[in-house]
Amino acid sequence: MGNRDMPEGRPRAERPAGDGVHGAVSVADEENPFADPGVPPHEHRIQDIDERAAKRSERAVALLFTVSMLATIGFIVAYLLIPNDKSVFVFPLGHVSAMNLALGLTLGVALFCIGAGAVHWARTLMSDVEVADDRHPIEASPEVRDKVHADFRQGAAESGFGRRKLIRNTLLGAMALVPLTGLMLLGGLGPAPGTKLRHTLWARGKRLVNMNTGQPLRPEDVAVGSLTFAKPDGLAEHDEDFQDEIAKAALMIVRLQPDDIKDKRELDWSHQGVVAYSKICTHVGCPISLYEQQTHHVLCPCHQSTFDLTDGARVIFGPAGHALPQLRIGVDSEGYLQALGDFEEPVGPAFWERG
Repeated sequence: MGNRDMPEGRPRAERPAGDGVHGAVSVADEENPFADPGVPPHEHRIQDIDERAAKRSERAVALLFTVSMLATIGFIVAYLLIPNDKSVFVFPLGHVSAMNLALGLTLGVALFCIGAGAVHWARTLMSDVEVADDRHPIEASPEVRDKVHADFRQGAAESGFGRRKLIRNTLLGAMALVPLTGLMLLGGLGPAPGTKLRHTLWARGKRLVNMNTGQPLRPEDVAVGSLTFAKPDGLAEHDEDFQDEIAKAALMIVRLQPDDIKDKRELDWSHQGVVAYSKICTHVGCPISLYEQQTHHVLCPCHQSTFDLTDGARVIFGPAGHALPQLRIGVDSEGYLQALGDFEEPVGPAFWERG
């Protein structure tokens, strides 16, 4: 048993009460086998008696908080500058994402240094006097509440938060910067769509090409009662962005009798009864592929949204929110069907930037 357990070489049971020991100290016997042994007297730390040691601890804590701030800045820089497809070799993990490695290391250092700085601050500079209190009823009396408030104020004063400005300022700086890592991670949800959902490859003079044959379409190639799918001229399946572009530019072409077209704009935007509408359903973006020859209705196979192609492709059944966009078409000097511009509105389902 060391001197801390038996200060001044005396058994703890023989120390008188009131010498820094909480409660009445007594000797265990048969009637009182669980006697209060008391607590050892408080031993001062080097920082309590040497201001130079306290300053060294203060600088160490401030250094940890400063490293945390630098690591947070490094996190932001890594997120902004490191390409997400760059990889590095790390033994023994092998090739790993350079961005993920940098983000993990910088965020880990930022959080660790805040925690390590707080622990070192508490262990070396905050008051470490042992305080014991008797049990009391759950409901605090006014005296207890006053005591708690007084203890809080005393603890705040003893922590040196107000007096040690270097620690306070670096801690506030570290705590203020760390939340920025969460804000930066919001960018990982994906790039903002911008205006790319509002535009397709269709433009004035762009020919309509049959999706199956790859040949430009003439009006006589589209028979009454048939459904033809088309894509913009120049878009090939081996293109890197083919899937992204065809998801917006896919067309379905139907030939109607001009007298059957009820919507005036639809008639004006057609050519000899040939109308071109977006193939993308306005509900959740499924490709429309079912056509009723007698009614000229098209049906989305996903959720049965139904559109009337004789009346501006308006929704007549199902969960779709709005009509299919129509592409204004005509013929060029060689007699091939061509677009006279892009869609007037975004294709597919609604999105948050649509307005």
